[in-house]
Amino acid sequence: MSAPGIHSLRVFNRLKVGPAIIEPTRVRARYELTLANGQVVWNELIYSYRDNVFDNSSRSINLASMMLSQVAINYGLFCTEIIFDGLFDETDKRFILDMLENTSREIYVNKFIFANEYIIAPYNQIKAEKHKRYTNAKVSFVNSRFPEEVFHWEYQDTLKDRYVLLSSGGKDSLLSYGLLTELGNDVHPVFINESGRHWFTAINAHNYLKDTNPNTVKVWSNSDRIFNWFLRYMPFIRKDFVKVRADIYPVRLWTVAVFLFGALPVALKEKAGNIIIGNEYDTSMKSSYQGITHYQALYDQSRYFDNALTRYYIKKGWNTYQFSILRSLSEMLIQKILAERYPDLQKQQVSCHAAHIENGRAYPCGKCEKCRRIVALLAALGVSAERCGYTGKQIEDAISKLGKKGVKQLETDASHLYYILSQKKIIDKSDEIARFARPHSHVMKLRFDKERSNLNDMPVQLMRKLVPIYLEYADGAVRRKDKQWTAFDLQSELPRSESYPFEVTGIAHSRYNTKAAFHWESNTWKEMEELLREVDTAILPCGSIEQHGPHLPLDVDYFDSIYLADRVAEACSTPKPFVLPGIPYGVSYHHEDFRGTVSISNQALSSLVYDIGISLVKNGIRKLIILNGHGDNAPTLLYAAQMINRDTGIFVCVESGETSDTDLYGLIETPVDIHAGEIETSTTLAIRPEVVRMDKAVNETLKFGSSYLDYTSERGVAWYVRTKFLSESGIMGDPTKASSEKGKKCWEIMIAHLVKFVEEVKKSKLEDLYQRKY
Repeated sequence: MSAPGIHSLRVFNRLKVGPAIIEPTRVRARYELTLANGQVVWNELIYSYRDNVFDNSSRSINLASMMLSQVAINYGLFCTEIIFDGLFDETDKRFILDMLENTSREIYVNKFIFANEYIIAPYNQIKAEKHKRYTNAKVSFVNSRFPEEVFHWEYQDTLKDRYVLLSSGGKDSLLSYGLLTELGNDVHPVFINESGRHWFTAINAHNYLKDTNPNTVKVWSNSDRIFNWFLRYMPFIRKDFVKVRADIYPVRLWTVAVFLFGALPVALKEKAGNIIIGNEYDTSMKSSYQGITHYQALYDQSRYFDNALTRYYIKKGWNTYQFSILRSLSEMLIQKILAERYPDLQKQQVSCHAAHIENGRAYPCGKCEKCRRIVALLAALGVSAERCGYTGKQIEDAISKLGKKGVKQLETDASHLYYILSQKKIIDKSDEIARFARPHSHVMKLRFDKERSNLNDMPVQLMRKLVPIYLEYADGAVRRKDKQWTAFDLQSELPRSESYPFEVTGIAHSRYNTKAAFHWESNTWKEMEELLREVDTAILPCGSIEQHGPHLPLDVDYFDSIYLADRVAEACSTPKPFVLPGIPYGVSYHHEDFRGTVSISNQALSSLVYDIGISLVKNGIRKLIILNGHGDNAPTLLYAAQMINRDTGIFVCVESGETSDTDLYGLIETPVDIHAGEIETSTTLAIRPEVVRMDKAVNETLKFGSSYLDYTSERGVAWYVRTKFLSESGIMGDPTKASSEKGKKCWEIMIAHLVKFVEEVKKSKLEDLYQRKY
């Protein structure tokens, strides 16, 4: 009898989730499961809060719909059909479908192909097969309860010194709390009280922080019961699964997100600009098994997960970043800093999923692998494990078992731990693990490589504040190069490093000072041959060299178009769209009365763009986004786009601000802001203030004889006039009202809309694009 295949895992006919039932402090949704025999069973997923976080707005309905859908993302492999009933926009649907597919593949590889003590025969004999799609379920979205509600995109102004910290009793979240609080940030610890024993790990930390930080929040959810409810109906799960002592869940791998979405109502209510998840160096691991890409069951703890969620928040207009501040630190280094710098916090540490309660306080079991690892780490550091609840007997037993069983860590990290323990004679040379003991000095250094940890994994100013603290405890910093660790001076390199890709900063990301793989011209032809097998989308920035009043440089439109294209590409998922070298010259004859303006004809610009488009098609590009930084280029670029489409059939569009202008005008005070006014001066102040001469800025706000002549009006007609006829300075607006803060918000809005649009274009087939209105 041959081993079962992936379709044998389709054991449920249908899963229907929702619709949401919303109360001010609680949301819930029915999970209705149709079994293979036609029987219908159901349960209810609940999130409950102490304070009011929901109302009757479309925004609350949408958020609740997404929260209550996250548990279901674990079951795409096991269902014939999944129906999500709620208020979802296109960004939500795309996120759910992407994460569903990723999770199906992760579960297939890490729970069925690899050994799993929960799985019974013959399902434990499934062989790896490469498929185009791993989700067995057909997925659909309906909206039965809220058919009249429409979710409108809305930019949220957040506070970048406010942090929502997804908290537990583990060392990572405790250290993150200590560091962020020490640096003077406004930290809101959010604990998810998952029904079941998992809450025991968080009790000590929650009670301690509740008494010391009034921002501490506890969210109750019964998600653990829902997960276990599913297991009862899965024929491949052993019947006594509740008795198995293991450090893994039987089949679920989309777990952190279930907690994370429970924290989002708090983050949005508090206008938190940052969501912190405490994960260290060893949680970002991208691997391949027999040609199947996977993340070793750690996707929802990886930097890939953080970046995917940040992109989702950006596309929703929430203006929130998600990251870990510990990516460059080993587990041992985290334990060292926590124990030595924040001993009161370390006392609350319970890194054990089998903890028990005595007199209202949680104590670790002392028997599991996690307990063994924590005891070993503390012993290596010379810190008594009794501080966080272990008894002398538990410590002795853990060390004894360590000699035979070892711990689950990166191979080098475990080897270095055994080496220290053997040097301190805590383990004997005759112990089984002693033969693996080797010194690996990089374990106690800050580690940076292309995959797991980068210099730009968090906002640059925060990184600069944390590094001096880390270096008090670390033995320097190393970078992975040619499979070797090379020491480097982190302090001196930080000012020159690239900044966090989702952040609007004064550090220019354009080709003026950095190159990236998505920059078309930075690759060799052999590299392009490989890249073009995966990427069929390109962005062509177009600007102008023209006067921008007496206070701004001539290159504003050109610089900004490149900056925007680069920031959007950086924020997009992998594979990223190409960004082509920008076209600096535009149709600017109307500014020629002011010296410095360089204008080309409509024919010259359209011919150049057309020829570039035709050449791109020959290379394999099938979707071209022309990003226009100069409004008066628009008619010419639209003509070129029309001709490219006519002659090639590819998707080509021109974006001249249509995606975001409506939102930008809502931020400013000037009624008719056309050129070199409040918006352009603000956006320049935000990213390169050194080129703005505010002492020369003057107010030249225009008033037209007809409202239909207002360039900023949705009802305005297209008309043309030389700028000198309207303005002596070349300004059309009021730059004196500009500010860096307004400019940063403008950039965030533009980037959010364009990331959403480019992601939709990049991930869609041509026929899907033509059938939808983007």
